[in-house]
Amino acid sequence: MMTLAMIAGSVIALRLVDIQVLRHNSYLQMAERNRTQIIYQTAPRGRVFTADGVAVASNAPSFSLYYLGGNQDTEYLARLAHDFAPLLPLSEDELLSKLQTGSSSGKATLLAENLSTKSTVALQELQLYYPSMYLIEETKRNYPYGSFASHLLGYLGSMDERQWRKRDVKLGYRLNSKIGKNGIEKKFEEDLKGQDGGVYLEVDYRGRVKSIIEDKKWAAGSDVYLTLNFALQQAAEEGLKNSKTGRGAAVALDPRTGAVLAMASAPAYDPNMFVAFSDEAVEAPLKKIDEYNLAIQGVYPPASTFKVITGAAALESGLIDVNRKIYCSGKYDSGPRIFKCWGIHGPMDFFEGMSHSCDVYFYVVASQIGAAAIERVQRMFMFGRPTGIDLPGEKAGNLYGPTRRARNKTYWFIGDTLNLSIGQGELLVTPIKLAQFAAAIASRGNVYRPYYVEKIVSNQTEKEKRIGFPEVLQRANLHPQTYDTLFKALKHTVDTGTAARVRIPGLDVYGKTGTAQNPHGADHGWFMAFAGRKGEPPSIALAVFVEFGEGGSSAAGPIARQMLEAYFKQEEKPALTVEPAEDYEELLLTEGEENA
Repeated sequence: MMTLAMIAGSVIALRLVDIQVLRHNSYLQMAERNRTQIIYQTAPRGRVFTADGVAVASNAPSFSLYYLGGNQDTEYLARLAHDFAPLLPLSEDELLSKLQTGSSSGKATLLAENLSTKSTVALQELQLYYPSMYLIEETKRNYPYGSFASHLLGYLGSMDERQWRKRDVKLGYRLNSKIGKNGIEKKFEEDLKGQDGGVYLEVDYRGRVKSIIEDKKWAAGSDVYLTLNFALQQAAEEGLKNSKTGRGAAVALDPRTGAVLAMASAPAYDPNMFVAFSDEAVEAPLKKIDEYNLAIQGVYPPASTFKVITGAAALESGLIDVNRKIYCSGKYDSGPRIFKCWGIHGPMDFFEGMSHSCDVYFYVVASQIGAAAIERVQRMFMFGRPTGIDLPGEKAGNLYGPTRRARNKTYWFIGDTLNLSIGQGELLVTPIKLAQFAAAIASRGNVYRPYYVEKIVSNQTEKEKRIGFPEVLQRANLHPQTYDTLFKALKHTVDTGTAARVRIPGLDVYGKTGTAQNPHGADHGWFMAFAGRKGEPPSIALAVFVEFGEGGSSAAGPIARQMLEAYFKQEEKPALTVEPAEDYEELLLTEGEENA
């Protein structure tokens, strides 16, 4: 018996140690939860800035109205409903029903959420007469420039139960939390999300509110700094929007690093639609937005912009004389069939063939050097492979050449070689791939991985986390004289040829146009260019695509010019500097052609 008593005593002692020492904090928290209720306050998400300091995703004040009055008589509740309903997105009967529920339960009851500031002044005045009504300030995502870089920024949406269960509990997500659903908002969700605050209420054993214990302040999420140039991005978007069809894409890269200076896809959408105030109407039905990012997902033949590859292959082969004249009569007889040129150009040397985008010149050159030589240069510039940008859904395009045909044991014909030479046939690229190629030519062989985020900065510790950095994926080791000749030919194309629309005083601009044949409708327009100040290395490379634009020079050329003018004009100005806000709450309240 003594032994049993000692064993029993030991078990009890161990249990007391477990309860009072080992699991003390856990039980204390459980007890606290039994006597408190929390009204959560959504923290401000981290802001998103362009490289020149413009906030393109920020936050706006948002308010929620609660009833904390406990048991009240019918007359009092009716008066509340009558006075408050005109200021809320609720009818008087709907509001009265919620008030009656809150009165009978005695618990804090949410009456309306996500209210705009325009109605809160009147609500705050009414609170003076009805202390049972409690207005709590939160934050709402705000995109001050509407559709600016919408396909890159993404948007927010409500978390469902499946997503909630997958999230780290420590991050404080709730079933109704707004989370990133696309783009940067999704990719950097855990960095952007802040730590929610809340109002802690003391309740009795039945959950009825007794008093307010504490108002715990939120902590803002970390800020994301992009590589985008604000003026350049705006010029790209406005150009595409005002183009012949309003459909297309434009991508600009820094050829010295691979940083994305602009990425626009049209049509765009306004992500504010997903976070509209509850007392404001959404301007357009959400089902009509176009999330398809044509800049990285649209694949099309590069058309005559590909003549730069054919030209490079010809120069590398050593089989052509750049000064030799090839006569263009408007057509080329391949034997099996006649291939036409878009014009009758007469005698053309290498530089004239490029600047006038003469198909016959490149037909003859391709016949001399062969398709394998052209395919080899394609591979050097990573055609048929993704650019490596860290965005979901990027398409690889399609490399076109005799190797795959041989692997599949099918024939390669002379017509395939001729189509390849002018960027038609089975060859497919995305706008970002063509921009990557333009940047690689501009850098004389560095094929960089494009990146669009420079750093993430904590609003709590001000520590920086570097995200983006230059990374050369591959070297296109053409002979130096090949690059010299390509530069000369592309400069000639701007100065005297089909790319003359981007000739800008004070700049050295190099470019190539393209008009992609489209069996399903009007042809597509391309424009590829890179540029720098007079006598300086290129500092920007770009590709512009206008779907169904018909002509590369006429449709895409003006957009390319607008982008170059915006970039170099803006480059003259000192960059904006934006310091992280010390008092985020104060910030919230103050933000208020031819086949060429």
